[in-house]
Amino acid sequence: MPPSATSNGITNGVNGHTQKLDFETYYNLIDNELTKTAKTRHNINPATTERNAEVPVSGQEDVDKAVAAARAAFKQWSKTSLEERGEKLVAFADAIDSYKDDFAKLLTAEQGKPLAQAYQEIDMATTWLRAFSTMRVPDEVIEDTEDRQVIHRNVPLGVVGGIVPWNYPILLAVGKIAPALNTANTLILKPSPYAPYCVLKLAELGAHFFPPGVLQALSGEEDLGPLFTAHPDIDKIAFTGSIATGKKVMAAAAPTLKRVTLELGGNDPAIVCDDVDVEAIIPKLATLSFLCCSQICMMIKRLYVHESIYPRFIAAFVAHTKTFKVGPGTDPDVFIGPVQNSMQYDKVKDMYSQIGKQGWKPALGGEMPAENPEGKGYFFQPTIIDDPPEDSRIVTEEPFGPILPILKWKDEEDVIAKANNSKMGLGASVWSNNLERATRIAKQLEAGSVWVNSHFDVAPGVPFGGHKWSGIGMEWGVVGLKAYCNPQTLWLKKTV
Repeated sequence: MPPSATSNGITNGVNGHTQKLDFETYYNLIDNELTKTAKTRHNINPATTERNAEVPVSGQEDVDKAVAAARAAFKQWSKTSLEERGEKLVAFADAIDSYKDDFAKLLTAEQGKPLAQAYQEIDMATTWLRAFSTMRVPDEVIEDTEDRQVIHRNVPLGVVGGIVPWNYPILLAVGKIAPALNTANTLILKPSPYAPYCVLKLAELGAHFFPPGVLQALSGEEDLGPLFTAHPDIDKIAFTGSIATGKKVMAAAAPTLKRVTLELGGNDPAIVCDDVDVEAIIPKLATLSFLCCSQICMMIKRLYVHESIYPRFIAAFVAHTKTFKVGPGTDPDVFIGPVQNSMQYDKVKDMYSQIGKQGWKPALGGEMPAENPEGKGYFFQPTIIDDPPEDSRIVTEEPFGPILPILKWKDEEDVIAKANNSKMGLGASVWSNNLERATRIAKQLEAGSVWVNSHFDVAPGVPFGGHKWSGIGMEWGVVGLKAYCNPQTLWLKKTV
């Protein structure tokens, strides 16, 4: 029998157990009980291709049990005060901090990112929890007369299914936990089959702070997500992942009219104007192009540089990128780790294979990795493509790997049109020392987040989401909180 979740970890106010959380074995969490499944599976460490631990493979029965527990828990959890829920979120954040080293090592082992970036992700997650602990959706008094009062308010939806991707599993799980629980919903997490470990441990740790059924997690294979989207007693799906899967989620949610929030892929343009200090911005732009092996939906994917500074810019960009160390995330000073999984490795390798076929000119890199990565990890050297055609795959598609096109521009209206010429619209940025000029350009870009002289800035209080095929709805901030609520208007007649 698996141990009880609340008897296998840090001290908690229920039973006072102090046994250390076990980072060697992994279970589902259903109704605050650690549960096994008849079938298990494992993932590999993408830096070494060595096996990671076994995890459960959940099916319909597991989903039904978790949904029933979440539905039952919602009755009481929805009556708790914001202050009580906030205290639990802060306590949860403190507990994650107490296991920061364990989570960082686990995150690097399953995702591949360097340890320094793993610690950054954990710090962001605890920041999100603490910020959401005091965030609220205020009621709005629309009318207040002698005769009546009309109030618009937001009430919790009920049971939420949170589908978490493999690139930032801790932050993006917490990015659903914090708003869902803040707004008095219950939440069932489904981690990516490629990165289930940290999410399962987060849920197990959360059992020390949240009542049974409030926060749960189920591990499984590709067929688990459809069980969430089809279940009649799940009220909302909060999904982060690919555009192709997001479309399937939206279609599958239609028969039960589930609410959905979809945070999907991006092909972010960055426009660099001719008045920038090239040496000053190169380190920022290179980092924002290759962080996490470029496996972030909001990384710079298309870099447009004014033709007057292009030769100097690309030379400096290449020189700086050469300083990025590639290797296992546990090695010192590594900045670019492996691609996270074999599926993505094959997709990125296919993009690299186009360099010679399409006649693209590499300013850096471009070499295909070894045919058999076994024992070597899923590594690519960073590659920069010098001014490829605008209609080439490297420009129109999201590689989700360390290969970047740098393109020339001359006319402002033309570069804005090129930046907007995409089905995706997640993020975009403009780089200039002339704020008026940069703002003028920024306001014409079709994206959910637009930055001037930065990229990938996010904060828990700021709404985040995409335009066009990059998503439906927004996460975070008050706008994100409302996405976990049903709007309701109260008409209060003061006399009969």
